[in-house]
Parts: sequence; structure tokens; C-alpha cells
Amino acid sequence: MSERRHKGATNQEHPHRDDSIGEFVRSRRRTERLSQRELAELAGVGPRVVWELEGGKPTLRMDVVNAVLRVFGKSLGIVDAARNEEAE
Repeated sequence: MSERRHKGATNQEHPHRDDSIGEFVRSRRRTERLSQRELAELAGVGPRVVWELEGGKPTLRMDVVNAVLRVFGKSLGIVDAARNEEAE
């Protein structure tokens, strides 16, 4: 499967996408010299999940994302959200 960005998931639409989970996964996968298929096998998910995650798909199940992150010793967690100054 190709490693192109998921259609519609651009940095312009999602300004904080540069440090997204998908970017983290892609970077770590490449550092570990794993193919998307190999990472999927290690995580116990389908290769399409890795492709969609790296491509920035905005709707993925948290348990599936955690399965991929667990390969790198990480998991989703609660963090402080960036404050939107327009809302004040």
C-alpha cells in the first residue's frame, strides 16, 4: 500500500497536524525500519489502519490507535488543550 497522505487531511485544514499522532507513528516506524505491513502485524491490526493513521484520518477507534502506539511504548492520554484566544 502506498504511503501517500489520506485525501482531505491537509495541514491547512488541521494546523496542528505537524505534530500529530500519525506523524509520530510514521517517524518512529521509519526509524525502526518497519514497513506499514510489519507495523500492522506487530500491533495486531490491518495494514490499512496504519496507512489511515499515518495519513491523518480523523476518525479511528482509540483502541486501534493504542494498539499501534503500544508497539512504540506509548498510548493515548489526557493532555491540556491549546487555548483558543478567539474564544475568550
